Amino acid sequence: MEVDCEGCAGCCVDWRPLSDAPIDHERRGPFEPLDDASNLVPLRRGEVRAFVDAGYGDALRPRLWTTADDDRSVTVGGVDLAAVDGRPVFFVGLRKPPKPVAPFDADPSWLRTCVFLDPTTLQCRIHDDDLYPDACSTYPGENLVLDVETECERVERVHGGERLLDDEPPDVTPLFGPAALGERLFAHPEPERIADAVARFRDRTTTRADRAEFVAVAAASSPGTLAVEDRRYERTREAVIDADSWAGGAIDEWRARAAGLGEPAPEPDAAETVEDGRGVPPTPGW
Repeated sequence: MEVDCEGCAGCCVDWRPLSDAPIDHERRGPFEPLDDASNLVPLRRGEVRAFVDAGYGDALRPRLWTTADDDRSVTVGGVDLAAVDGRPVFFVGLRKPPKPVAPFDADPSWLRTCVFLDPTTLQCRIHDDDLYPDACSTYPGENLVLDVETECERVERVHGGERLLDDEPPDVTPLFGPAALGERLFAHPEPERIADAVARFRDRTTTRADRAEFVAVAAASSPGTLAVEDRRYERTREAVIDADSWAGGAIDEWRARAAGLGEPAPEPDAAETVEDGRGVPPTPGW
């Protein structure tokens, strides 16, 4: 497996506003994300804990799904959510604030971008860090194993060029089914406790406390079960609410500066004042 990422970052950027092509790969069977972001990175339980321990709890967010399948759903806050045994399921990923980026040699636009992506270089700020998620380091390996279109191929189809240089599937074992529960897919134990939060997710008005609730459940989950460890939950929730990382501060400033998604943006080097001044990690270079 070999890819050419320079000037692309298609898997880190929600670039749909740059194209009229229909792209709906976020939907899986009867399940549709409650949010409208693209290419969220699903973190494993250990990775969620590591980000929180490193002070990046304010860079994490959950994803829930809606479904019309009565046998696999529960109604919470007026929303029919995908569920396991009556518990809403979710994964935890990295937040995607709007940033001024110019992928594929396009003019700078406000696009949702992974919080750890440097707008200027289109490189990941934690690429050489122990925090770098497994889903990122092996991408698009899982897609190739499952024979599912990769983001590299979508970019080639819409913007041209050659991004997927070698499509030989790597030695990657996809994590699905019961093995994913408590490891990458989590179930909230008390649906009534998150009714207001779910309504805010639907209305795009989530709070830090809302995100902390789900991150804490994920960190306190046990692989292969629905169990949640109370003390780990309490510690994690408090840590996420108290987090004050450069990433969280940059998210707040980018959101305050941004125009509408897809609208013209300043040059990406605006990141020098929004991110670099906060002491961000350097990018690895090509």
